This record gives sequence, C-alpha cells and structure tokens, in this order.
Amino acid sequence: MAADKKRYNMRISGLGGQGVVTSAHILGSCMDNAGKFASLVPFFGSEKRMAPVEAYVRASSEPIYEVGEVVYPDIIMIYHSQVVTHGKSYTMPFYTGLKKNSLVIINTGFEVLNEDDKKVLSDLNATVVQFDATALAIKIAGTELATNMAMMGMLLGLTGLVTEAHIEAAVRERFLGNSFVASGGTASLDSAIEKKFKKKEDLLAKNMEVINATFEMAAKIDLNSDELIINIAV
Repeated sequence: MAADKKRYNMRISGLGGQGVVTSAHILGSCMDNAGKFASLVPFFGSEKRMAPVEAYVRASSEPIYEVGEVVYPDIIMIYHSQVVTHGKSYTMPFYTGLKKNSLVIINTGFEVLNEDDKKVLSDLNATVVQFDATALAIKIAGTELATNMAMMGMLLGLTGLVTEAHIEAAVRERFLGNSFVASGGTASLDSAIEKKFKKKEDLLAKNMEVINATFEMAAKIDLNSDELIINIAV
C-alpha cells in the first residue's frame, strides 16, 4: 500500500470500552492540526463494555464531502481479536468491501486469521500488520485503556498522514482541553484543580509514549513487502 495516498477511507472495529470512537475523534483532530481534512462517523448499538463498536473515518489532503458509513475501506483497523474470531462486529466478515492493495491492522498476540480469511486478503493484495497493542499499552502506560493510542500510532506511523507534533496537539486537546485556568477561589480548590491537571498531564505523557513507540515500530515496516501478514513483536 502506498504511503503517499491523498485519501484514506478507514473502518475501525472494536468492542465497547476500547476507545474506538475516541481515537476516531483524535484522528480527525490530527488531520485538522495538519491543515488537512477528515470526516468521521461513530456507529454503535448498546453503550456498554464488550458490545460491538465501529467508527468510519475519511482522511485526506483534499476537501471531503461524504459522510456516513465507509463501505469500501482502504484501511481496516481491528481493536479486538473477537471481531475476527467471534464475529463481534457490525460489518461481517470484517474484510467486507476492502479495496485492493489495502491495509489491515489487527491488535492481537496470536494468529486470528483462518485460511479462508488469508485467501481473500491475499487475492486483494492486502497487507496485514499484527501486533499486541494491548500488551504494549500495559507495558508502557500501565493500562489497557491506551490500546487505542497504540493502534492510532501504528496507523499514523504507517501512513505518514501527520507528524507526531500534530498527534500530540490532538491528544492534548482531547485530555486537557484548550487551556488550563486556575481557580480564583480558595487555595484548597486551586490545589485540587492542580492535582487533577497534573494527573491529566501524566496521562497525556503516557499516551504519547505509547504513540511514539508505535511510530518507531511502523518505521521498520515495509508495506511494499510481498508478505501477507507482518507480525510485530512487542
């Protein structure tokens, strides 16, 4: 898959609680920070943990006029192996509509694709990048809640859509807002706000560590390889 495409249509599938929609919003902010364009649409049924969630993101260096479901993606991101192994997704099979010469990124520490999956993806000349994003998140950030940051970092590292500075600005905006205003009230209230702000700063730093680690991983991946599946050790 060429890393210099002008536009990518993405479908992100995962389970409730993994931050699928959050990462879609951050992707949109990243593109905006880079002076580019994005549209995004979340799709989910019951808002509970482990329920299927999808998000559709279009990212481009040119204006985008479409909204709605991405039916024919260039990129598919799988945040949980059960999307593949248990069919926990609103779009099944998970590769439905996938274009030729496309990219699939799967969060997994084990083999999830069966022979039929591999045949379809091979015929499409797809490249599948597999890595244990959750294990990486726990290793670096100390929580599986940073899984979405690992997946997003891998995507942006492979496509080169934006720089790490654009990502940090988007993540900072998501977790800290546009500015920090100290309280004009009591000293104790000021202290409470400062502690909360410090915790958010620490959270931001850990998330960026995860993203930076996946950027380094992505730099070592050759998307022009003839390999169908590229497994990345964490």
